[in-house]
Amino acid sequence: MGPPQLGRTFLGFDLSTQKLKAILLNSSLKVVASAEVKFDSDLPEFRTSGGASPGPNKHEFFVQPVMWVKAMDIVLDRLVMQEADLSTVAAISGSGQQHGSLYWSKHGISALQNLDPEKFLHAQIDDSAFVVNRTPIWMDASTTKQCLEMETAIGGHTQMVQLTGSKCYERFTGPQIRKIYQQRTHAYEDAQRISLVSSFLASLFLGNVAPIDFSDGSGMNLLDIREKSWSKACLNACAPDLDERLGQAVSANTVLGDVSEYFAKRFCFPESCKVVACTGDNPSALAGMLVDNDWLSVSLGTSDTLMMSFEKPPIWEEGHVLCHPTQTDEFMGLLCFRNGSLVREAMNNVEAEGNWGKFNELLESTPRGNFGNMAVHFNDMEIIPKAKGTLRWNKDCLPNSPDASKGVIKFRSPQIEIRALIEGQMLHHRAVAEDMGFQFGTNTKVLATGGASINKSILQVIADVFNAPVHIQTESEAALMGAAYRASYALYRHESDETVPLSYRDYILSLTSNNLQLVCEPHKDSEAIYAPMLDRYRDMAGILQSGTL
Repeated sequence: MGPPQLGRTFLGFDLSTQKLKAILLNSSLKVVASAEVKFDSDLPEFRTSGGASPGPNKHEFFVQPVMWVKAMDIVLDRLVMQEADLSTVAAISGSGQQHGSLYWSKHGISALQNLDPEKFLHAQIDDSAFVVNRTPIWMDASTTKQCLEMETAIGGHTQMVQLTGSKCYERFTGPQIRKIYQQRTHAYEDAQRISLVSSFLASLFLGNVAPIDFSDGSGMNLLDIREKSWSKACLNACAPDLDERLGQAVSANTVLGDVSEYFAKRFCFPESCKVVACTGDNPSALAGMLVDNDWLSVSLGTSDTLMMSFEKPPIWEEGHVLCHPTQTDEFMGLLCFRNGSLVREAMNNVEAEGNWGKFNELLESTPRGNFGNMAVHFNDMEIIPKAKGTLRWNKDCLPNSPDASKGVIKFRSPQIEIRALIEGQMLHHRAVAEDMGFQFGTNTKVLATGGASINKSILQVIADVFNAPVHIQTESEAALMGAAYRASYALYRHESDETVPLSYRDYILSLTSNNLQLVCEPHKDSEAIYAPMLDRYRDMAGILQSGTL
């Protein structure tokens, strides 16, 4: 590989729930400019709260697509005001919140193809560009009926999992499209094309409706993830003539074409600037993390989430298997857990007066293994396993004893309560990851992200329970960085005449260092302490699960 052409830059976007952010990287993939638009505060006329608006019925949430168009006008102007030289941009890509859908009118596609560089985008791609002006996003959970109908039509829940990588989820795009087809049939019939949020982002720059990529397309309950094409059975179960509205799906590494004349004339983008397929925010975050198959990503937030890579797609009854964003023939897995930071915060309030410094002191004052005291806290109905309740065991509790389902009422000190909670959460995460096919071994490494990843005391427990070193990111915007990195890589592949091109990770790391910092190593005796506790955790979770059924 020759050296990258100096002076070229790469532009990445992340259209998340609450904001649109842009980042410009130079040829060494260092940040040279960034800008953002917060929907609630910068675009108050749309009256969003947290980037969305509640619908008239329970569990409904929507966005007006024009808000996103207007945000693009503003974010590009903010980049220009920072004196970002957009005439150097060689390639553009993006990341979008997953599952949301947009419904283009005939007029909208015509407007997209004939943009006037003298006018703002939002003056041309306005409400009339879409047949659905209040479009559902991932927060919408109003499609339980449609999920059941789609699964029944294709032969059941297991068949849906095998084809698409996930059972039918209310927020997924397929059930949302079906609801619009059923309740607003004329709007569906008038929709010439349907975009995801990510492919909508690419469409703006392309000046035409852009294809959906395999990775974000995996979050629709419509794509056959092994064949990398729309499943006819799923399309038929969703809505008529859907394939022509979706268009053919493509790899996330695809160069879709040159940027439209609008951007060349209005913002001085080079006419040769390439538009690269955009993808969903979770796949884009994986691309931004620059991790390989030995890594397990643990996001510690309101929901704790595990992210991992697989060469072959596992069959998961819960969680999501998506096409991998950068290794086209591989897969990624996402597992979400309900009982994350809210449970940790509740324990902090009760046992440490809401003081995280005190919480950490108490956690560290108790030895690993916690004298055999363990707890499982499923305050809300957990997803995997499907169980609710709290169970505490001391070292004397036996799985087969009559009192196993009662356990102990409370531990004798705040220190033991706190360590039992954190160890219990991490034993849960490890057990589920193992059950779902992740292979723990000597090369396993953990990347911790999310709000609690700043808490080194919790990270040390992760290192010990997982028996693996824990790293954090020094650059927090993984999805955004992933978008710009992918723009650079797709252009390299597009221009490369090498018979064996570099892999995505090798290419990016040939230009920039990994933004990862080692923070914790496991203690030498970790496996000896936690392997038996893992078996006990499984017994405890099984008891809670059988008591929930």
